[in-house]
Amino acid sequence: MEAIQKKEKTSNIPIDIFTSFNDEFNFSLAITENQKNRIYKLRHEVYCQEIGYHPAQITNQNIESDIHDSHSIHCLIEHRRSGLAAGCLRLVLPAPHHDGELKRLPLQDFGEHTLPHEVLHPAKLPYESICEISRFAIARAFRHKAINHETLASNAFDYQFTEAEKKAFPLIIIALFLATYALVGLMKKRHVFAMMEPRLPRLLSMSGFKFKKVGEPIEMHGKRNAFYIDHSKAEKEMNKELMPFYLHIRKTLEPQLKELLTIKDSSSIN
Repeated sequence: MEAIQKKEKTSNIPIDIFTSFNDEFNFSLAITENQKNRIYKLRHEVYCQEIGYHPAQITNQNIESDIHDSHSIHCLIEHRRSGLAAGCLRLVLPAPHHDGELKRLPLQDFGEHTLPHEVLHPAKLPYESICEISRFAIARAFRHKAINHETLASNAFDYQFTEAEKKAFPLIIIALFLATYALVGLMKKRHVFAMMEPRLPRLLSMSGFKFKKVGEPIEMHGKRNAFYIDHSKAEKEMNKELMPFYLHIRKTLEPQLKELLTIKDSSSIN
């Protein structure tokens, strides 16, 4: 799911860091094809060029996309001063009912046989209540080192960040997850799945988000397991010091989501 490196613990982070992050970064939902392609390009840079992920459907357009993107909500975090894409995510929603072949979440496609839980399984929960968070990616310029490979163009990091700007970088992964959490709530979904490396749930638990492992290990550009969280429970357990940051993100995304759902063909997103 994620393409990140280990980050700092969130507790006891000075409030002014959150304020600084809000001043330096912008949250936006992809509405146009150009906006979506910008996210797909970032995913290609991180997943394909750094991690070495090469799905069969990849094209020569330097974008990474799959069949689930058509019924997903895509979010981008952009660094205001440089205009660089800093991070992205998608929230995969249930596919339209008339599209039978798509009535699966990505983790079912990749690891159906690794999901032994008798209750917490996408196929055993109300269809309209499930979703999956995936394709978390943080741009190379906003990390200290590459993940696996270093095949990005040498001019990709020409922008020089100030030390003050760099202090906010460790919050990008938390900001991405809070954006996803906000979208899950706004879309009124309850049962949230994700395919993650074990260290990401440990990191998120520091913010109060307690994911439950519901799948066996699978090789998916690195060892990953399926995890689950109940959105209604997570809302009560969120670290209180994150609440103002979260509310800012939700307030920013809510009108954008309304616009997206207004213009989106009702057959694409439930």
